[in-house]
Amino acid sequence: MAMQKLYAGAKLREIRARLQLTQKEFAARLGVSLPYLNQMENNNRPVSTAVVLALAREFGTDVTELSTGDSERMVSDLREALADPVFPAPAPSAADLRLVASNAPGVARALLALHRAYRQTHERLASLDEALGREDRTLRASPWEDVRDFFHYCDNYLDAIDRAAEHVAQGQDPIESKALKLLERRGVIVQPSGDAMLRRYDPQRRILTLSAHAAPATRRFQLLHQLALLTQNDLFEATLDLARFQTSEARAIAKIGLANYFAGAALMPYRAFQAAAQETRHDLEMLGDRFGASIEQVAHRLSTLQRPGAKGVPFFFVRVDQAGTITKRHSATRLQFARYGGACPLWNAHQAFETPGRFLRQLAETPDGVRYFCLARDVSKSGGSFRAPVRRYAIGLGCEIRHAEALTYADDMDLNNPQAFEPIGISCRICARPDCHQRSVPPLEAGLRIDPDRRGVLPYALSGPNVG
Repeated sequence: MAMQKLYAGAKLREIRARLQLTQKEFAARLGVSLPYLNQMENNNRPVSTAVVLALAREFGTDVTELSTGDSERMVSDLREALADPVFPAPAPSAADLRLVASNAPGVARALLALHRAYRQTHERLASLDEALGREDRTLRASPWEDVRDFFHYCDNYLDAIDRAAEHVAQGQDPIESKALKLLERRGVIVQPSGDAMLRRYDPQRRILTLSAHAAPATRRFQLLHQLALLTQNDLFEATLDLARFQTSEARAIAKIGLANYFAGAALMPYRAFQAAAQETRHDLEMLGDRFGASIEQVAHRLSTLQRPGAKGVPFFFVRVDQAGTITKRHSATRLQFARYGGACPLWNAHQAFETPGRFLRQLAETPDGVRYFCLARDVSKSGGSFRAPVRRYAIGLGCEIRHAEALTYADDMDLNNPQAFEPIGISCRICARPDCHQRSVPPLEAGLRIDPDRRGVLPYALSGPNVG
């Protein structure tokens, strides 16, 4: 298989600007001509191996910065947005989308934000019961979506916060003991409570109460969350300032997300956790036992191992509820989950509710021909009493098939058999497969042919350049 050419003009320009070098100076340091550098920066030429080596040698640049992962994610988001019927057909080609994502990422993000605002306005106008009395908010981005996109485009890795958490976790003492000592130094008293509130902090009395009914991993995580809020406030505020959220609600939600990130990183410090993941071949149960974390916490932490120069396996991670709604999502792979509507019903995460306590494995192939190894399992969260409601989710963790051998779950699976891979999509709305037996709605960009004398799996046939 031929190596994929690396077009990274935007990254080259970013690196040069960071170094405060002119094109002429940058070209001389890299050992190339000025016209050649100009062509690479404008994506008229791929970045050569010699230039990649020169970047590492001359500037100590982490060559993984040149990865096209961000561009691929943006291409997927653009393809989904431009499939909306509001845009005229035909849709831009994949080559055009890649060109925009790599050469003008700021313009691409602006387009995505504009389309998101349009969708929100359209949905609110279609639901008058939600829109009445809220005219002043019709164009405002959803705080949840704003925060989700922030973590998404950070590749779900925040270096300063991750390293701060790793510093707190240093030493031989268990992280829970360290957290209690640090809180004690601040005059905070930690005590159990018998109610359903997982965590409650009284800043006046400096009392932190944690639910005695919660699982040990949950109590440990909430303890570290409160420690983060009390000890890392300056770091969090600086990060939030750089994010430039549009609303105070988004900023408040993001701060909770940052504290959660710190808690997970302190419970499972980067280098120790990455080494353990490699040693156990990403066995979630063994990692959970070793670090005192839940399976969901372990799976989520695996998806954050994207430190430059020390990246782990690029995973996607999602959590879905019983209605199929995605409540958490992140992907370091080319597989990007739909922003609108439900996920593909053929994906094994939906089946996890039928087999509680078991890991489900799936070999899957998306319409673009990329193959994945997918792992799914149900997660139940008890309310702590007989009459308390039980929250049930399913989590999904997966990677591209070329990384599957690093997972113990893939040992006895036929990874080289094309027939073993099930066809899945992103969502029915943007999936081009013409004969899917689980299709709920036609793809937006497809035409429909209705024949009253014929009926197949679907009551219609699909037509169009992207179908099939």
